Amino acid sequence: MNIRIVCAIGVCMCLGKSFSQSNTMDGLLDQIAQNNTELNAYRSYMEGQQLRNSSDNNLPDLQLLGYYLPFGEHQSGDYSEFEISQSFEFPTIYAARAKWNNLKANQLETSYTKKRQELLLKAKEGLINLFVLQKQKSIEAQRKIQSKKVYEQTQELFNKGQIGILDLNKAKVAWLQEQFVLDRLNVDIHTQITYLQALNGGQPLEVDQLQLDNSMQLETLETIWSEKLVNDPKLLELSANEAASLQYVTLEKNKVLPNIILGYNYQGVMGDNFSGVYGGLSIPLWSSRNKVKAAQANHKYQKSTSQVAKSVLYTQFQRDYDQYQLLFDKYHEYQGTMAHLNSEELLFKAYHLGEYSFLEYYMEVQFYRNAMDEMLQMEKQLQLLQAQLLMHQL
Repeated sequence: MNIRIVCAIGVCMCLGKSFSQSNTMDGLLDQIAQNNTELNAYRSYMEGQQLRNSSDNNLPDLQLLGYYLPFGEHQSGDYSEFEISQSFEFPTIYAARAKWNNLKANQLETSYTKKRQELLLKAKEGLINLFVLQKQKSIEAQRKIQSKKVYEQTQELFNKGQIGILDLNKAKVAWLQEQFVLDRLNVDIHTQITYLQALNGGQPLEVDQLQLDNSMQLETLETIWSEKLVNDPKLLELSANEAASLQYVTLEKNKVLPNIILGYNYQGVMGDNFSGVYGGLSIPLWSSRNKVKAAQANHKYQKSTSQVAKSVLYTQFQRDYDQYQLLFDKYHEYQGTMAHLNSEELLFKAYHLGEYSFLEYYMEVQFYRNAMDEMLQMEKQLQLLQAQLLMHQL
């Protein structure tokens, strides 16, 4: 009995932990990476390409030839001949090509990682947008309740003859506007969830209580760039292309070496027969012409391209990092200023006590709400920009 209770508690704890992780950013991104049909299809494509590259390093097919010559004028018996042969490139070529295939497999893996991170960046941006929409919905739900209270209060004042019909109409319009904003947010949230589910292979996601579990504070520029040099697939792809092109030069140099043919031959006529082994060389005097130079030129191009691309990527990264820091400082300054503004509850109390007319109250509330909305959009921009800067961590 005790064992059953302990097991039941353990299962509940595991389920609870799994549920809590499913609402976090990392947990949802893991689901999308696992279920996305495009990534799964590309994984299958990679496996096919790697098998094809590996098959290019196989030996040529075994050749089997036979001759039986019974026709014609001859004094001896019928002539027969049997031959089996195997040709292959110089052994060092297979080693060089195997290493080149490994580098090509690394290129494919890097390409997959880049595609995966690009897709997860879209997913993360979608989750950030959804989080902001949910946060905005929570704010607008409170504003709707507040607007309804103001309208009811205004209705009482109108019934008592303390205000005119214009103020009553303004209060009703303000309440209707809040209802429309909330309805529009519900539509936007549904659209965003549908988009995220499409990225998740059409499977549902648990996003009702979405959490952003990342810090707003970034590491130094040098620290993040050092991480990117090790983990960013855009940079790794450049290095992989350069390494593969260099190995291809080595492969083409080895192809200048002769191909080898080994075989067995049998010849027989009138009971007499001869058999033995034979060998030969195929010297690539013409087929390898200029191929080494072409491979060297391609490697030089890849090397120059890598240097230029890394410089461009660093410039873009530095620009985005500086923009983030500027926005981050502005956001904190905005937060400090907003902390000293009157809240909507205080404004409502003042309106209830008759310290503000409806027009004065509405203008003050709109100013406060616009400021809150602006700060929320700044938070959204920071989250999106941070996702771009830390894309290599996905």
